[in-house]
Amino acid sequence: MDPIQPSQPTPPPAGGPQSGGWPAPGPYTSPGMPYTPYGQPGVPGAVPYGQPPRRTTNGLAIGSLVSGIVCCLPPLGLVLGLVALPQIKKKDQDGKGLAIAGIVLSALSSLLLVIGLATGGIGSAWHDFKKGMDKAARSQSAFSLRKGQCFTDSSKGTEYATDIRVVDCARPHSGEVSGGFELTGFDEWPGEDAIDELAEERCETINAAYAMDTWAIPRDVWIAYYPPSSQSWRLGDRAVTCAFSGQKKTTRFSGSVRSDSTTLNGDQSHFLTTVNPIERVTYREPEDDPDEDFAANKAWAGELLAAIDAAREGLGRHYWPGESTAPVEALRKELATASKRWGELAEAPDADAYWEAYDAAWDALPEDLGADARTALGLTDTLPEGEGTSV
Repeated sequence: MDPIQPSQPTPPPAGGPQSGGWPAPGPYTSPGMPYTPYGQPGVPGAVPYGQPPRRTTNGLAIGSLVSGIVCCLPPLGLVLGLVALPQIKKKDQDGKGLAIAGIVLSALSSLLLVIGLATGGIGSAWHDFKKGMDKAARSQSAFSLRKGQCFTDSSKGTEYATDIRVVDCARPHSGEVSGGFELTGFDEWPGEDAIDELAEERCETINAAYAMDTWAIPRDVWIAYYPPSSQSWRLGDRAVTCAFSGQKKTTRFSGSVRSDSTTLNGDQSHFLTTVNPIERVTYREPEDDPDEDFAANKAWAGELLAAIDAAREGLGRHYWPGESTAPVEALRKELATASKRWGELAEAPDADAYWEAYDAAWDALPEDLGADARTALGLTDTLPEGEGTSV
């Protein structure tokens, strides 16, 4: 509301002293009355001009309402409300409605508590609650999984895994966690396509380091990843979980596929680190034929040639103990022959020449990539049957 304007003072009697305006305030406005700047903020006892003093809300009334809503201690809300009512009246406070609502809710809660105790309903409700909590403790979301854990995914009809249960890797399971990473460099939700592109690239590297003995991976087990959803992103979720998972929801496999520095010795690790790149590159062959995309096919042949040469040199630099010496050397000789054939393929001047060198190159590449050497080193020496993918 607008400030109230003071009325004009009564003019002095004729002949009396004339005022030139409003009298200046002095230290006192009347004998014995201290002067207080009316409406001046910051002065004790002063209130803004034209506004009444602010009323406070009774704290017990608020506590009564909260206790009545929560229902954890119904009698407490009832007591707080009954104590609050006389205080509100005495101190001229707000909160009467809150106190009354708290009293009503607490009275109803107390009544329900008594009925539940009398009929046994409380015990039944607690049992159901405990059962639900136990189930929730066993079930997890994908981003709560840790490296090396095996799990079953019972999510049905959902885009994101919501019903994950950790199990012993010796039991049939649908997936095994190989690691994960945090998404960085995004100020806002980047979209599913951008996350998928990063996840495929990063998880391929993570899975390759986790399961170096690729022949031990069942053929129907593929690289999988569990990214954050747009909803969990808003809650701060930036984790991508990488895993090996069955190609289908119903696929189950037993045993861990882990084969890394925690499970391999130095000779095994060196062999797989040297040879595995050949296997990975073979799975990257372009989908288009040389007639359709000659440049891509020629580049891929050059990449595979480089992997073959690097493997041959890497195997030659390592000392191979005992029974592994001869089969590793035999593999090196096979790779030397393959290098010549793949060199011809990578140097083909056109698509026709590429096709002429294509079969010879594949025939020269050892199909088993050193099965005898794997046997001698204690690695998996038999390729898994069926269709699948490589890491």
